[in-house]
Amino acid sequence: MRILVLFAIVLAVWLVLRRRSVAGSAPHADLTNEQIKRKWRELGFFCELDDQKRSWILTGSRTGLLSFRDLLLKYVADPRNEPKGEVRQYGPYGSLELMTWPDPGFDGHVIRGSFADLTRLAGLVETKVRAAKPGSQVRIREEYSTDSPYALVLDVRADGFDPAFADRASLGGATVPEPPDTSRKGK
Repeated sequence: MRILVLFAIVLAVWLVLRRRSVAGSAPHADLTNEQIKRKWRELGFFCELDDQKRSWILTGSRTGLLSFRDLLLKYVADPRNEPKGEVRQYGPYGSLELMTWPDPGFDGHVIRGSFADLTRLAGLVETKVRAAKPGSQVRIREEYSTDSPYALVLDVRADGFDPAFADRASLGGATVPEPPDTSRKGK
């Protein structure tokens, strides 16, 4: 019984710490379409989780997908991300989550690994993207983690691809319309 109580306490503490670590990067529900588009463009790629295909799908040009490599390297360069269980969210919806964890992998919630693992993943992404041709899809799973339940799919598009274009399903659905431009009245 004591073990069960101890487990419940540890789980509760972990959940509180996890919420606190992602609170500063939580997405805003009231983003306009233009703000969402801008955030995808700033990220450099579109990201979605496909639970049916058990894949994290990143869609972008080679330059855009290399932004994911840079994101991974920036994550591991920040010592605040070093504690086990630390999570950061990215993208306009906060749907892309990176987590520091002893074992590497992709699952239905996060892309995880130690700093060394995530650095290795950044190298894999770079190698695969540089060799890929526009219109191809690159799958990373076994090279990163043999027992990962999900894979990372890099959907390589032509140079100049706009990642906001890939957000067909969500753009406009959960957003607030742009406020009218009243600054031009009377001009």
